[in-house]
Amino acid sequence: MAVIILVVDSLGIGALPDAGSYQDEGSNTFFNMAQAVGGLTLPSLSRLGIGNIAPAEGVVPAILPEAAYGRMAEASAGKDTTTGHWELMGLILDQPFPVYPTGFPRDIIAAFEERIGRRTLGNKPASGTEIIAELGERHLATGYPIIYTSGDSVFQVAAHEEVIPLADLYRMCTEARALLAGPHAVGRVIARPFVGAPGDFHRTANRRDFSLPPPAPTVLDIALSAGRAVLGVGKIGDIFAGRGLSDIWPSHNNKEGMRLTKKAVTSGQWDLIFTNLVDFDMLYGHRNDPLGYARCLEEFDQDLGDFLKYLEPDDVLIITADHGCDPTTHSTNHSREYVPLLAYGDRIRPKNLGTRETFADVGATTAEILGVPWHGAGTSFWAAVANHT
Repeated sequence: MAVIILVVDSLGIGALPDAGSYQDEGSNTFFNMAQAVGGLTLPSLSRLGIGNIAPAEGVVPAILPEAAYGRMAEASAGKDTTTGHWELMGLILDQPFPVYPTGFPRDIIAAFEERIGRRTLGNKPASGTEIIAELGERHLATGYPIIYTSGDSVFQVAAHEEVIPLADLYRMCTEARALLAGPHAVGRVIARPFVGAPGDFHRTANRRDFSLPPPAPTVLDIALSAGRAVLGVGKIGDIFAGRGLSDIWPSHNNKEGMRLTKKAVTSGQWDLIFTNLVDFDMLYGHRNDPLGYARCLEEFDQDLGDFLKYLEPDDVLIITADHGCDPTTHSTNHSREYVPLLAYGDRIRPKNLGTRETFADVGATTAEILGVPWHGAGTSFWAAVANHT
């Protein structure tokens, strides 16, 4: 028996009531993306019931959905990856992580430069692909790393792999992580290596995230301490700073993430498998590419159809997201949105779960299924969907 949680990174399904406070009015990643491309073909997600949560062009409600379905609001302040994932595992943040719409304070940059022994370039909000196109040639000439941020709480360090080797880039990010504490404790420091020549720079798969450790126990910690085998697939290990995990299997893309998740399921070794599928957000949401996002979602849907065949009768699959990233808006940042909730398996009775008040309901439900005590945030929906027949 295993609980498998698949996070379709950034698949929001409509603006939250407070979206205006985040400049995200009208954001709806799923609906707007489907409309922009003339409709989606999602047979696997559709039969589970995603169209029953949020109909979109090409995706209609199932007459008899095979999963329990609903949507979840984010109770935490913020709209970033770390906040969303932590809340899924029962940790709600009262204060958002700091963001830097005009770049980092000069004293922070000066302290970072002193730690790494060289100057830096950039220090402004930017798209990752655009800033390496803008400053990559100067970086080649000087050897100075490129520092940038976004609408999220991130300190990103970009460097050409032939100018600053990966080990040195990761060391720089470790220094940044140690520096960025207290009021400047950003959610993530991210290493962003790239290769190529001027006019043809492109980022590699050697990205690495250096996240803050969760400030309180999560469902992952509780499950692990209770003797459950807990696996993180994809960037889960980075997001939780390795906490609460028996093992971590990194992946470079959605295909590999689904392959590793299937491997974990068929092994019968794991009680909890927590997988992040990053391509939607990283490759398409942040680049305002609705067509690419749609193709990526349809590819995932095909992989999901195959994956469902490998679930054991006692397994429970939960599909959700961590925030939105509407590729049809002018912004390239995450968006403050509801996220979908699908719970599937032989042990699940299909049912409308309505609107949940917090992502933490996933963690509370997971804890109850695994039989581990959880006294933190979230309300389990297990009693409402458990199939006892």
